[in-house]
Amino acid sequence: MTARRVALLIETSREYGRGLLRGIIRYQQEHQPWSLYFKPQGLDAPPPPWLASWRGDGIIARINDRAMAKAVLGAKVPAIDLRGALDGVNLPIVGIDNRAVVRLASEHFLERGFRHFGFCGTPYGEHRYQDERSDRFARAIKASGFHCDVFRESSQRRLSWDEEQQQLATWLRALPKPVAVMTCHDDRGQHVLDACLRADLAVPDEVAILGVDNDSFLCNLSTPKLSSIDVNAELIGYEAAALLERLMKGGRPPRRPVLFEPRGLVLRQSTDVTAVGDPHVAQAARLIRDNAGTTTSIEDLLAQVPASRSALFRRFKEQLGRSPKAEMTRVRMERAKDLLRNSTLPVSAVAGRAGYTEAKHFIVAFRRVTGLTPLRYRKQSAISSAR
Repeated sequence: MTARRVALLIETSREYGRGLLRGIIRYQQEHQPWSLYFKPQGLDAPPPPWLASWRGDGIIARINDRAMAKAVLGAKVPAIDLRGALDGVNLPIVGIDNRAVVRLASEHFLERGFRHFGFCGTPYGEHRYQDERSDRFARAIKASGFHCDVFRESSQRRLSWDEEQQQLATWLRALPKPVAVMTCHDDRGQHVLDACLRADLAVPDEVAILGVDNDSFLCNLSTPKLSSIDVNAELIGYEAAALLERLMKGGRPPRRPVLFEPRGLVLRQSTDVTAVGDPHVAQAARLIRDNAGTTTSIEDLLAQVPASRSALFRRFKEQLGRSPKAEMTRVRMERAKDLLRNSTLPVSAVAGRAGYTEAKHFIVAFRRVTGLTPLRYRKQSAISSAR
């Protein structure tokens, strides 16, 4: 059987695009391989000249402008759009469920006690999916009883890098503190981190910043490192390849976009903070966070915070809605889940790094919080990542 000829018009300049390609490659390894037309490119690359005369069987593309949309449609073969940035492009869309992305972001910030929020995007109307994230985040924060201030750089004239960053720094200075800022993607998260440096704002204590895409290069390049939402690009690429195969065999395209939930939130230093106004509660929460991998007790906490047990417990409950002990458990569980997802450490070692002296106590606590044993949680996380 002759291999199907498939064109991949996906950028390699971003981790998201490379993740999509890894998913497509994995599909190829598990099924009959395609003859691939592919060349490394950026997201804004023009349509390749060869596409006008190409005689292939299918296309998977990240369509960023009308010229690319016209070229893909002009090929008159089954095609899938992995971006969904433009209205009126009559192609199946496979992508990210932004409702789930926003839910993760808002819950993450609210759990940490934030009462002031911002969203940093790009000029409105440039990217539909970024506008959707902005709108959904603002609505989610409003539904929780708070206000979200949205920053969008001017689209009226092209600003220099310094002008853009100064504009962003001015916006950040004016926000009430501490403030939690979600950005439309990790690139924008980097911009906000730089603007905080220019504005002499401490991250995460004054401004907590969360990106989207979990581009490990960008997230680990910054100081402090950037927390981000892992959107599971590899899964999206794999499922897009599977859908294209069905379409090339004569299957019907889906009526609605096929959207996938993110893998999870990857916690790094830029949001690793608990936002409270009470200085004693803030100190206690910071000690809990900084000592998540030790066996710090309530007594150890009280020895360092100048407040009585009853006063600290009462004010902790007022500020965060939970006790210091519950906060210790939450922080330890977050640390444990991260280790289970992203390492091969045995459960006993995970228990020790999460502040438990005995694995059996950790297993009982983990199951009480998550409803799963640590091994079951690790297995489910691995399955979700590989899907």
